[in-house]
Amino acid sequence: MAKIGFIGLGIMGCPMAGHLLEGGHQLFIHTRREPPKELIDKGAVACANGKEVGEKAEVIITMVPDTPDVETVLFGAGGVAQGLSKGKIVVDMSSISPIATKDFAKKVNEFGCEYIDAPVSGGEVGAKAASLTIMVGGSEDAFEKVKPIFALMGKNITLVGGNATDRPLKSPTRSSSR
Repeated sequence: MAKIGFIGLGIMGCPMAGHLLEGGHQLFIHTRREPPKELIDKGAVACANGKEVGEKAEVIITMVPDTPDVETVLFGAGGVAQGLSKGKIVVDMSSISPIATKDFAKKVNEFGCEYIDAPVSGGEVGAKAASLTIMVGGSEDAFEKVKPIFALMGKNITLVGGNATDRPLKSPTRSSSR
């Protein structure tokens, strides 16, 4: 089972994270508020900040409201990027700006890590029922690694292209042009 980080435990994030615990994964969580008791009771480990989540997890998922929130969680003080090491995968499941997505992917790739943008549809009902539609942008290699994780949260999971859907699907860590 994977070591997964999850940041953003609101009305959608909390049930999504719960499905990952039920799937047998080790879960490291962070939220602005008190961590949900139901997740802690099921074995989730509360972390002090995004950096700690980045250090402990192999796959780090963000599910926060908007572009500035993703930027703060990833690159702000105590952010995920400060805890990244080569080979990790950062997955943003928020619905944010495609321009910012490209920038965030580039910054994460510079750490030797993969970045996947995977906005969802289905709302709170879909999050609770693990029936979300997940539209994925990123490399094929990273997609294949996280697809079993996505399958615990959604039903319709589609790789639609590279980050923000206009980059080639080749993994940035294997590309001969970089």
